[in-house]
Amino acid sequence: MAKVNISLDAELVVEVMVLAGVGSPQDAVEAVVRDYIARGHRTEARTERTDQSLRDVEVKPQEPQA
Repeated sequence: MAKVNISLDAELVVEVMVLAGVGSPQDAVEAVVRDYIARGHRTEARTERTDQSLRDVEVKPQEPQA
């Protein structure tokens, strides 16, 4: 697996370490990135279901109006 080295504000990393309950900066950053990705997938799943529901409604023919 490829690795990336970045610089982050130490206070941010320490805060994430405390909130996530992890002991290393590496684990803290990985936890944040994994959470962000998981949230994105959940949002995509919800949006896709909503979009599909709207498409199903639009496909139904309208009843003639008198």
